[in-house]
Amino acid sequence: MAYESSGLPEPGVAQTEVALPATSGIEVKSIDWVPLTERTGTPSSLFSLWFMSNANLTTLATGMVGVAMGANFLVSVVAIVLGVCVGTVFTAFHSAQGPQLGLPQMIQSRAQFGYRGVAIVCLVVVASIVGFNIFNQLLAGQVLTTTTGVDAGAWWYVLITALALTLAIVGYHWIHRVQKWLTWLFLATFGVFTVVALFVLPLPAADFSLAEMNWPAFLVQFAAAAAYALGWAPYVSDYSRYLPPQTSPSKALFHTASGVIVGAGWLMILGAFVASLFTEADPVEAIGTAADAILPGLGPVLLWSALPALITVITINIYAASIELITVADSFRPVRPTRMTRIVACSLVGLGGLLGAAFSTGEFLESFGSFLVVLLYVLVPWTSVNLVDYYLVRRGRYAVAEMFRPHGLYGAWGWRGITAYVVGIAAMIPFVVTTWFTGPVATAIGGIDIALFVGLIASAIAYVVLARGLDLDAERRLAREEANAAGIRSVSFGADRG
Repeated sequence: MAYESSGLPEPGVAQTEVALPATSGIEVKSIDWVPLTERTGTPSSLFSLWFMSNANLTTLATGMVGVAMGANFLVSVVAIVLGVCVGTVFTAFHSAQGPQLGLPQMIQSRAQFGYRGVAIVCLVVVASIVGFNIFNQLLAGQVLTTTTGVDAGAWWYVLITALALTLAIVGYHWIHRVQKWLTWLFLATFGVFTVVALFVLPLPAADFSLAEMNWPAFLVQFAAAAAYALGWAPYVSDYSRYLPPQTSPSKALFHTASGVIVGAGWLMILGAFVASLFTEADPVEAIGTAADAILPGLGPVLLWSALPALITVITINIYAASIELITVADSFRPVRPTRMTRIVACSLVGLGGLLGAAFSTGEFLESFGSFLVVLLYVLVPWTSVNLVDYYLVRRGRYAVAEMFRPHGLYGAWGWRGITAYVVGIAAMIPFVVTTWFTGPVATAIGGIDIALFVGLIASAIAYVVLARGLDLDAERRLAREEANAAGIRSVSFGADRG
């Protein structure tokens, strides 16, 4: 793709037209750069977006994993808080990249993995997103069946997909608006329910003791919480890329982090709470029973209020995965990022989640917990490479248009990034703990899962060493020419930003 396809003017040709940002109608852009004339919004909008993306029953189910393995409430809470904070650190730092570069997350990753090489990571991310949407669909369908008494089977998934797909097709600005509106609905329903439940449905004293620490359950809950919070990282900047480039990185980071921590932390802790009350119940049954215990008949009302959040998180995932799919296709054959391209890609992702839910079998919590642990393993090396490159190696200075050239500055296959990714995966294998395989080192240290930290460190060190051969001076000169042509004072992160 050439400069025209990227949306950037050629170096030496300054932008002269100024137009009002387009914030209504169906979004056109997908993998292309967002021009300054279309940048709008404030970083505070990121709080409601990421709060509501996490304030749903799937998040609540994640908080039930530790209790299901035998942990008490307090042990689960400690694991949840630590896990969410660890995962959110990486997600928030990725979010700060969006306003600075005006690019989707995986297009920016071409700088580390290459024009074609990034397709490897994109396919992993698409698989994980579709997996999340299968679980989201299962819960949403169960809510509809429970509250209406009608077992419509796969037809519920068709309805849910249609609603989520419609909002995903309309795109970025309407997704932000809807999440802001739903924040108030959620606070008015689940906020009140949570406060009342803590007083009306007390837990036994044993649930508030750390005397008998269940380490396997603690570590699985920690990994699940960290993976859930980290799971947004590969596409978090997709939802900040329309913000103006002068947006403070620290503000984008803060509002994203606070939204994820409050939304995910709250719902996971609530999940651990209801799981401790009703140990044999699934997520929908547990929350409905808890509500009915407070006020008979409240269960269906509370579950209905949770349904919009489940639908919109499916939307968030469809929108992001569509960008990943277009990136994969464009990596091997140039794709024009038109409105119809977005619609087709969104429809394919929506269909994948629909079919997965329709044909799924097995216990929800067991499958979901295992899925989250594996997701953590495959995402950790990527996030390590991407963040080290952005904040330490290149310090946010990229030649954006070169990311749209198959044989440009960043090459077709970024061997440095791919090698560092593989090194991270290989380093984690001896330390992993899953239901299918436990690494020899993990076995030797009593089943403690520290693969997350091993993968982060191994990939980071490998990439820093390999990146020493980069010609950063030439890249920065080209980046400055681009910035001048586009009318951007800077596209860098660091001391020389200004």
